[in-house]
Amino acid sequence: MPMDLNQKLEPLNVNGHPVRIAIADDHPLLLSGLSYELEQHHRIRVMGAAENSTDLVALLNKHPVDVIISDYNMPGGGYGDGITLFGFLKRRFPAVRLIALTMMSNPAIIRSLMAQDIHRILSKADSLTYVIGAVHAALTNKRYYSPSIETIVKLHGLDHHAGTPSANNLTTRELEVIRLFVSGLTVSEIAERLHRSKQTISTQKMSAMRRLGIRRDADLIMYGVSANLTSHSVETHADISPTTSYDSSDC
Repeated sequence: MPMDLNQKLEPLNVNGHPVRIAIADDHPLLLSGLSYELEQHHRIRVMGAAENSTDLVALLNKHPVDVIISDYNMPGGGYGDGITLFGFLKRRFPAVRLIALTMMSNPAIIRSLMAQDIHRILSKADSLTYVIGAVHAALTNKRYYSPSIETIVKLHGLDHHAGTPSANNLTTRELEVIRLFVSGLTVSEIAERLHRSKQTISTQKMSAMRRLGIRRDADLIMYGVSANLTSHSVETHADISPTTSYDSSDC
């Protein structure tokens, strides 16, 4: 539940130092707004801002941080975005708390985040002032959803069934593949972005279609649009060159 926006963050610290935060989003105006909101609190220090996953990982390698606030959909970086990126961050920086930003309202996306033990989720449709509550929750290992996310969680009972598979739900890997496919990427482009083989992506796409009872790509695209899985900022035919290699089979 969102906490009182007037609640003070000042008593919080991490090992005696101010809370160090890295922020990432591919929209510079949102980054500026986040920085401004966070820096109103003298116990918070914004260590840097990134506009893609490559810059975010470089920032984290250079500056230790306590909390990462990252956009879910942030194409163009060498470490992917969405569940792929968050899974990588959790493995590479296990002690860092994650807060997810998203414009997506599809419950499957929220469920996939929760299944990855990411329980601080903010909707971009809500005020940036909720970011302070999310930071407070991250440092105290509590759940926090901004109002729009809280509505989705309650409406679909995600707080009780986030990790329970059903006939209507995709796995996190399948969901990521379908999200990118219905947003305009080819199987080859998805394989390049997620650092998996074309055969793996094709298999995951077909598995998702079987789960959904869909046989044609055209019907899959219609499903993605109606389920609000499309991501308008996905860039087709992107040339992505990862700056490092990692085992994407874990993502």
